[in-house]
Amino acid sequence: MLKFQLCCLTFSTIIAITYPQSVLDGIINLIEEGEAQIVLEPPDAPYILPEYDFIIVGAGTAGCVIANRLSENPSWKVLLIEAGRSENYLMDMPILANYLQFTDSNWRYKTEPSDKFCMGMDNQQCNWPRGKVVGGSSVLNYMIYTRGNWRDYDHWASLGNEGWSFRDVLPYFKKVENFTVPGFHNSSYHNTDGYLDISYSPYKTKIADAIVESSIQNGIKYVDYNGPMQVGVSRLQVSMRDGVRESSSRAYLHPIRDRPNLHVKKESMVSKILIDPVTKQTLGVEFVRDRRKYTVRATKEVIVSAGAINSPQLLMLSGIGPKKHLTQKGIPVIANLKVGYNLMDHIAMGGLTFVINKPYSLNTEKMITAENMKQYLNFHKGPLSVPGGCEVLVFHDLKNPNDPDGYPDIELLFQGGSIVSDPLLRKDFGITNALYDTVYKSIENLDTFMVFPMLMRPKSKGRIMLKDNNYRSKPHIFPNYFAYKEDMDTIIGGVHLILNITRQPALQKLGTRLHDIPIPQCVKYGFASDDYFRCMARYFTFTIYHQSGTCKMGPPTDKKAVVDPRLRVYGVKGLRVIDASIMPEVPAAHTNAPTFMIAEKGADMIKQDWATS
Repeated sequence: MLKFQLCCLTFSTIIAITYPQSVLDGIINLIEEGEAQIVLEPPDAPYILPEYDFIIVGAGTAGCVIANRLSENPSWKVLLIEAGRSENYLMDMPILANYLQFTDSNWRYKTEPSDKFCMGMDNQQCNWPRGKVVGGSSVLNYMIYTRGNWRDYDHWASLGNEGWSFRDVLPYFKKVENFTVPGFHNSSYHNTDGYLDISYSPYKTKIADAIVESSIQNGIKYVDYNGPMQVGVSRLQVSMRDGVRESSSRAYLHPIRDRPNLHVKKESMVSKILIDPVTKQTLGVEFVRDRRKYTVRATKEVIVSAGAINSPQLLMLSGIGPKKHLTQKGIPVIANLKVGYNLMDHIAMGGLTFVINKPYSLNTEKMITAENMKQYLNFHKGPLSVPGGCEVLVFHDLKNPNDPDGYPDIELLFQGGSIVSDPLLRKDFGITNALYDTVYKSIENLDTFMVFPMLMRPKSKGRIMLKDNNYRSKPHIFPNYFAYKEDMDTIIGGVHLILNITRQPALQKLGTRLHDIPIPQCVKYGFASDDYFRCMARYFTFTIYHQSGTCKMGPPTDKKAVVDPRLRVYGVKGLRVIDASIMPEVPAAHTNAPTFMIAEKGADMIKQDWATS
């Protein structure tokens, strides 16, 4: 992180020397806003109490929400523990989203090597970035805010999860948001007094306009995909306030930094949940800070909100998980549960690139101009406000393409640039230098855009397993992508839809053509054939960072469930999991919005269960 900050400060200094007063004013503004960020984030608690009513593990998307809501009760003492550091204001410049993966605010997970997916990545491993910072992955993500489909949550309820139908969860989606997207305010679906701002980015490229127009020309309606019907095309609705990233920390912790009953402990790694092996009562947690071990007790509950990788890892290290696996690792078993199973993710075929003959694409080197710096630093506008270069999405139901209220099985995510638009982008995904040089290097100086056909309702599921019983060891990750043929078929259907959209007049006016240098290992299938694209998907398997499901919610009859519908861990008292890991099925959504909802609902459940205390 220090290198990242020094690089940005050096860059800012050069800009200030080189460019006019308006940019220098912007640099001063940036420094002032950065100082405000430091002041507004709750400080690292200089000391902690021996016990709290509630201990929350993980200050990510869910943890920040829960800390806010539980500390609304002034008689409850709440401790929020985060392994990472404070959020830095530079992290919240939207265009820098992909750079954050190269800082110490990323856990830098990798999947196990495979010959079925991520074959074009270094060591045939997928990079799985996760946020290790106050705000969690809401600081690293691309700010895309999508709730999912009403059928997702009705299906959760049909699995025996009472209280999780769309009708039940909609009030919590509304509770989260301050909805400022123009033209779509509908009080049945949206709210304007929540903590989290939802808006369009202040800037869009001419490519984005052409994509929207071409989609409409292809028979796709422009919609509010967070409203009554999800199927359609739209500019991205994003978690952004005034052109700046709105992380969970900025939204939920900054307004309450002075609450005396909330303590935040940063750069502190919880190594174990303490549970009485006889009574199965949760007692507290053990955490490590600067190589020193601390113990703190919870008089009511411990809430695990460490995410779909760290939450199952911590449960298993604490004796909650598959008996055989824990025994093999030398961990005494407290509760024999299917922790780590049901791992889900949204993946896309990466690298599908189009060349245009107009100078409209987003390119890092071209974007760093005096005018663009002035626009962002002074007004939070211009190209630097585009979230990681992402601009437009299409939700589509391939099985029922004529149903306006369809159930999307594919999302098309359009970027205003491509894999060649930023020198670090290929490193985000881990594409090998040899493959990049062969396929993409020749178009580095051309204007391009890229589209991800993203699988929305995967059938393939994987597993998280412990490497050993050391809390510092990263777990083994087996995503099991493409175990079901139907998943690959859906992605190929998405490619066909993309090709149809790019053939429409609006994009053809830009001279849009498919980049046609083939992947050498796939050329035998014939470029642009279905088999070629299947091969391409296995080489360029891009995670969209939506890991979920590893502490599955389900009724007592569900033998794979880890938590009940009130998010309480089966067989253990005083312990809940509240984050994306509880999802029984991943919704047709970018998972950040559903995680906000889960946290709001989970916090209400805790309040209800302790209403008399």
